[in-house]
Amino acid sequence: MKNSTVDRTLFEITPEIAYLADKCETANAIDRELYIQHNVKRGLRDLDGRGVLAGLTNISDVCASKDVDGVRIPIAGNLYYRGYNIKDLVNGFLNDNHFGFEEMTYLLLFGELPTAGELKVFSEMLAERRTLPPNFVRDIIMKAPSKDMMNSLSRSILNLYSYDDKADDTSIPNVLRQSLNLISQFPMLMVYGYHAYNYKKGEDLFIYAPSKDLSMAENILMMLREDRQYTPLEAKILDMALVLHMDHGGGNNSTFTTHVVTSSGTDTYSTMAAAMASLKGPKHGGANIKVSQMFEDMKEHVKDWTDEEAVHQYLVDILDKKAFDQKGLIYGMGHAIYSISDPRAEIFKGFVKQLATEKGCEKEYALYEMVEHMAPQVIAERRKMYKGVNANVDFYSGLVYGMLGLPKELYTPIFAAARIVGWSAHRLEELKNVDKIIRPAYMPLCPYKDYVRIDDR
Repeated sequence: MKNSTVDRTLFEITPEIAYLADKCETANAIDRELYIQHNVKRGLRDLDGRGVLAGLTNISDVCASKDVDGVRIPIAGNLYYRGYNIKDLVNGFLNDNHFGFEEMTYLLLFGELPTAGELKVFSEMLAERRTLPPNFVRDIIMKAPSKDMMNSLSRSILNLYSYDDKADDTSIPNVLRQSLNLISQFPMLMVYGYHAYNYKKGEDLFIYAPSKDLSMAENILMMLREDRQYTPLEAKILDMALVLHMDHGGGNNSTFTTHVVTSSGTDTYSTMAAAMASLKGPKHGGANIKVSQMFEDMKEHVKDWTDEEAVHQYLVDILDKKAFDQKGLIYGMGHAIYSISDPRAEIFKGFVKQLATEKGCEKEYALYEMVEHMAPQVIAERRKMYKGVNANVDFYSGLVYGMLGLPKELYTPIFAAARIVGWSAHRLEELKNVDKIIRPAYMPLCPYKDYVRIDDR
């Protein structure tokens, strides 16, 4: 068989595949009314978006409502790490003038805020683990680099299994060791994977070792840029982004995936790769890329960014599947939990404005603000709403990353570099408390049938 034939059959949707795909769609279609009839919680959520209770956690809490006389009332959103309000935590390390990633990692993993001495020792421990096995960059990262950094990262994480003599040991001390390694190694895997792909495209290759004297955020910027330079504000805002993305309750898709996969008894590397696969999706961590792409398309079609009528029409066209990717979604708007405000977006927004002023991007920021205020009204006019819609953290994170000069290929990996802390905490919690494999029920709809021999079909 010639290579051209192999390429055609492997990587193209042939007429045969198209025909079978039609049969596949028909075989798998389920009447949506049946979900209501049988009270199925689609997406493990009620119609108003409230999640089905599937577990308990001490790690973080997402609060967006309160009960008043038996009625659930939406309130401004709050996020808590180990009982501490994220706004207080952020203000704390900003006022103390130090980076927050290492401190918040300690808090999520160990349940308490570290003393100055404990934080120093822990930060040094993470710094010592910023290393990869010998020849790992050459043998794993540089070979077959992927255009998608999330896939590249997942492959690297799975390959690290082969270098770990205790890869399958699920005891708490060993999983903690593995988690600390992966948290520390993640920026290297991410940045080196990006450089490897660029090198494949013909660009210059530069691989810088991380510095033990720099924070996680500083190391990401230093390793990413050829001149290794960054400003204090850039490092401060990237650190802020990492802190805000670290965890978001046990029920978000990738963290729930971590619980599900951990409950099967599998190893840490497989668990983290599964969580990565979840986070990659455009409805989860990949949303920040979609927001950026949506605004790029908007700026092409709306010539005057201050024209409210033109912006309004563009948003209507998105919902009517006439604009952007024809999915009918205004990316960055709405959240499974928050209905009035996302506290992460609120915190981020103040720094976005500051950065936009420094970078000379005031007009672009004003466009984002206009869409933020206009989109909920447009959605409410054209969709049946069960709860409020507001800007989520992804709405502004893409704008921030763009102003920081970060490549779009790394938008979701940066999210993952933060969220791996939360995944690690939840994996340790699952291992400590639950010994049952997670297995929800599905109602079968297909009637039982008698087998028909092939000559009689």
